[in-house]
Amino acid sequence: MTGVYPNQMIEAMIARGEIRPDQPVVPGQVQPASLDLRLGNVAYRVRASFLAGTGRKVADRLAEFEMHRIDLSDGAVLEKGCVYLVPLMESLALPGGVQAVANAKSSTGRLDLLTRAITDGGTEFDRIPEGYSGPLYAEICPRSFSVLVRPGMRLNQIRFRAGQSVLTDTELKALHANSPLVDGTAVIQEGLGFSVDLDLGGQDLVGYRAKPHTGVIDLDRIGQYDPAEYWEEIRTRSRQIILDPGAFYILVSREAVHIPPHYAAEMAPYLAMVGEFRVHYAGFFDPGFGHAEAGGAGSRGVLEVRCHEAPFVLEHGQVVGRLVYERMAEVPTQLYGAGIASNYQGQGLKLSKHFRAE
Repeated sequence: MTGVYPNQMIEAMIARGEIRPDQPVVPGQVQPASLDLRLGNVAYRVRASFLAGTGRKVADRLAEFEMHRIDLSDGAVLEKGCVYLVPLMESLALPGGVQAVANAKSSTGRLDLLTRAITDGGTEFDRIPEGYSGPLYAEICPRSFSVLVRPGMRLNQIRFRAGQSVLTDTELKALHANSPLVDGTAVIQEGLGFSVDLDLGGQDLVGYRAKPHTGVIDLDRIGQYDPAEYWEEIRTRSRQIILDPGAFYILVSREAVHIPPHYAAEMAPYLAMVGEFRVHYAGFFDPGFGHAEAGGAGSRGVLEVRCHEAPFVLEHGQVVGRLVYERMAEVPTQLYGAGIASNYQGQGLKLSKHFRAE
């Protein structure tokens, strides 16, 4: 069966032992087209990010890079600018023909919390080859804020697929003609183009920039933090902003996106040549995101933007990313936003769920 695995097929994988949790799966962990991965009991502070490499185990490589280990049982702070490796509660025994891809969850990306999955024998981050059998680890690098974490926290997620399920541009255009994917003109070239909105209905608040010196964020505290303590407001009436090298921004897409129930999507970089910045750490869009059947009316994509070597002028309507659509192997029995307390259905410009709504 070709396509991205929905929640009911993920649950069947758990029952068959193809996904092996150390502890029973908790409610809400299985999402419409992905599985949330949980932190284990220990974090290793390492000198540098690394991959295991062909034929090598992550545990064996740790001896080269480990500086010290931290017991997470009672909660522990992962400090800004440091790199940590955390064994996850889930391991895999994938059958032949089934591969997986991991990505940060939305709230993780919005905190500039770089989180990537690595595996034994791995030569790429976040990519798990078909038939992989072994443990999973999260590499965590807080970029803007130090964070307090505990075992069982879910910072990244994994999506399973069989075969080639990515829609071609021709197929994507046909889907858009039948069920509009955006509320305006669709720019389709190697996926659906995403542009930045720097003219939000006449108001001058267009985004946020992370402050350089802030307190710790406890990832279990939802809706508790004052945005002004952690973020500077970005305001403009010229429909353009200048990105500062090294700074992290929360912006929003001009397009309100729809993901029909038969499809899932992933955010991908647009072109390196359009500017020295990266957009969107958290790339999964689930079936039902922004879709009317799941209680949505089109949802904006929040853009997590980091500028690199030189200041860069970002202008209203500039294409900064693309959504790659994939077919589902089956329609999920649970859609994004439909009774599962999804945090970002119908969103506009929005910080992570940890901050109070203004």
